[in-house]
Amino acid sequence: MDNNKVVENIYLLVIVTLISVLQNAFFANKVEKECKTNNTQHTSAFERVTCANRNCMDLYPTFLAVMWCAGLCLSQAPAAFAGIIYLVVRQKYFVGYLGQTSQSTPGYLFGKRILSFLFLMCIVGILNYLLTRYFGSNYKEYVDLFTNAASALLLIP
Repeated sequence: MDNNKVVENIYLLVIVTLISVLQNAFFANKVEKECKTNNTQHTSAFERVTCANRNCMDLYPTFLAVMWCAGLCLSQAPAAFAGIIYLVVRQKYFVGYLGQTSQSTPGYLFGKRILSFLFLMCIVGILNYLLTRYFGSNYKEYVDLFTNAASALLLIP
């Protein structure tokens, strides 16, 4: 497989990953700014921003793993689309947490739904591979059609 073909199969996932890195830098900058503003005492704003950052970082490896596995095992475009939606939701969660913690709950729940969708994409992709490998039945066309349609359903709150 030549280099261009490899890049063609992963470039959307790479773009989403790089955007997520920029988002992590934004979160870290917020924490640093709050730390410098309140360097003598830990205020509730400092506690909220550090807690929001920690919560976002706790799920970050899981997000990357399921997004990449879904993109590689099944289909890059729906996985990347779900990844972008997840980053938007994660931003909403982070900003909501800076206000009142109750404002972050919808972002948290929606993020869990997106991670579940990506996880299911991984499982379906692996099952399709096994069916193709051991039984000669390839359902990739049907699965791609379903995941493309299902990824649009992620926009429904």
